[in-house]
Amino acid sequence: MDLRSHYPFWLLKHGIVKTYPSLNDSILTEVVVMGAGITGAIVAYYLCRAGFKVTIVDKRHIGQGSTAASTCLLQYEIDTPLHKLMDIVGEGNAVRSYELCLQAIHKLHRIASNFKHVEFIAKPSFQFASFGKDIKDLEKEYALRRIHGISEVQWLDEKDIQDKFTFKAPAGILSRDGAQMDAYRLTHSLIHSAMRNGLQVYDGTEIVNIKHNKRSVQLNTNAGHTITARKLIICCGYESQNYIPKKVEELYSTYAVISEPFEQGKFWYKNSLIWETATPYLYLRTTSDNRILIGGKDDKFYNPDKRDAKLPLKTKQLQHSFNKLFPVIDFKSDFEWAGTFCNTKDGLPYIGSIRQRPNTYFALGFGGNGITFSEIAATIITDLLSGRKNNDAPIFSFTR
Repeated sequence: MDLRSHYPFWLLKHGIVKTYPSLNDSILTEVVVMGAGITGAIVAYYLCRAGFKVTIVDKRHIGQGSTAASTCLLQYEIDTPLHKLMDIVGEGNAVRSYELCLQAIHKLHRIASNFKHVEFIAKPSFQFASFGKDIKDLEKEYALRRIHGISEVQWLDEKDIQDKFTFKAPAGILSRDGAQMDAYRLTHSLIHSAMRNGLQVYDGTEIVNIKHNKRSVQLNTNAGHTITARKLIICCGYESQNYIPKKVEELYSTYAVISEPFEQGKFWYKNSLIWETATPYLYLRTTSDNRILIGGKDDKFYNPDKRDAKLPLKTKQLQHSFNKLFPVIDFKSDFEWAGTFCNTKDGLPYIGSIRQRPNTYFALGFGGNGITFSEIAATIITDLLSGRKNNDAPIFSFTR
């Protein structure tokens, strides 16, 4: 599956941090994690710390699928607004989903603080009403977050927004808890750290067949070798649909542009994450080297050739949208890239097992919260493999 266009910023910035050998023999392991992007790295890190003997494999180099193209905004706000999610999954599950995403941001912050050269910056998140008609729903959202104590939120009217952000919008919600990070670098750091707890790593190793036995799972590689494990964790992102008998994802194409570095480092209020209520939504963030990243303008299709061909047009559209908000900031594009993106019926991830795949768990952090969902998945799966009950697991199950 073609997950992204060439030249995403993070891969160009860091290059190939480290390579690992491909599997050249048949092996036995307790747990095999399939997929070594940010999701697989977090899952493997958690499992190794819990004492499991873990092997991680990827057909690509580490972190070079969707992770290299991630724009790395960390928000507790799920793509489905809280008031709408309540109607789909119930009030308790909806609120708990938001709480778990909030907790995940803080957990990831603590993890990232253990590593040098991993950019993790806590900052506010601001969602503004794209149109006047969006104010009513945004007011519902604000009221619910206040009632349930989800983050510290502040209502901004048109004047407040003008004062803090310099652009015009009818209203918005400013949340204290958000963050940005470098998922590609953190992926490598997590894997390197987990190796000290026994993690075995093989990239360039494609799994071509999986056999599920009563008490084990057998994976066959493209080189003719076998991995036999007690449990399999599938962390293949959007490619995981290949191992699920029912459709759980809807594929999109998404686009991102990053500016040349600016001399100044302050652009708007605390350089908050910014996003809007429109669908698809525009979002903005800054970087530690004084760049501005713009993303969005999603298309509802999966076609890599068509997606990449639209990148020049999407770049112009993203820049135009930015210039409407910030006409005095001279945004000059430095890097542009496109990627595959997907969502689910309710905006929540799929975490857990299915009847058709014994001894197998899925960690599928789809949507704009993919990284925070990955931390939630790692917590749940580590609990389940350790024989502990996890009360949050049913919220994200395949049978919800």
